[in-house]
Amino acid sequence: MRTICFIVAVLALSANASAQVFSFTRGEMIHYTAKNPFDRFADGRPKVPDSLLEKVKRLSSEEIWGVLPGAGYNNQFEGGWQILHPGRKLVGRAVTVQYMPLRPDVGDVADANATSKGQVKAPPQRVIDMLQPGDVVVVDLFGKITYGTFGGDNLHTVLYAVTKTGFVIDGAIRDLDGVMEIGSQGYFRGATPTTYRDVMLTGINIPIRVGNTTVMPGDVVFGDSEGVYFIPPEFVGPILKQAEIIHIHDEWTKAKFRTGKYKASDLYPSPKDPALQKEFDEYLKKRLGQQ
Repeated sequence: MRTICFIVAVLALSANASAQVFSFTRGEMIHYTAKNPFDRFADGRPKVPDSLLEKVKRLSSEEIWGVLPGAGYNNQFEGGWQILHPGRKLVGRAVTVQYMPLRPDVGDVADANATSKGQVKAPPQRVIDMLQPGDVVVVDLFGKITYGTFGGDNLHTVLYAVTKTGFVIDGAIRDLDGVMEIGSQGYFRGATPTTYRDVMLTGINIPIRVGNTTVMPGDVVFGDSEGVYFIPPEFVGPILKQAEIIHIHDEWTKAKFRTGKYKASDLYPSPKDPALQKEFDEYLKKRLGQQ
């Protein structure tokens, strides 16, 4: 009896481990993203509304930084990228992809599992087939460049046609000139004419590491000229609210300065005169009511 119980326990543990290595189950996705306040995709991935993603496009990295570290999220920004189109932003919902250095016995099992499910063998194609509008594929290729590519211009044409966003690849791309003509925005470590070799796909829509960040499926990807932020869904609302307050504060302060009646120290960073502070508070309340 004890032997039977042990076997059952091992089988249950193995099934759970397999799910975590390759993909969250719907239940696991919901469990690990329990603070998500929005709807979800069929697989449980958080689905931040398109209307909020449009507002996120107006943010800056500094406005996001003003909220996340204060909540203890100090590892959500990664810089040091090559940027496909400097000056253009990238915003969307993360689909996470994990690669590891190839170990044949593990890679063979993963390929066999994909074949049994009717999936294509080539890992980039397998991932791109899963994407939906508004997704941003975020790929952990552990910084590999030579033989560390995630697609060239053909696959990136499909990627952009489906998502209308772009990509974050902690690795390389190929066919750089062709990819630049597609219209997507991209962050990557380097470009190379090589394809991919000695790597294996080990996870889709699981927690991954990208540089010094931890990225979860459904995070909001925000890329600008400084780098990329990965925003947990539950912070999208607070970040947008705080940014709006800052915008209104700057609007009111600049209008006051333009009158020529005030020194910088009178109003910045906040009014010194209680009467002016009350005036700003009333202005803020009125403007927020108009949003």
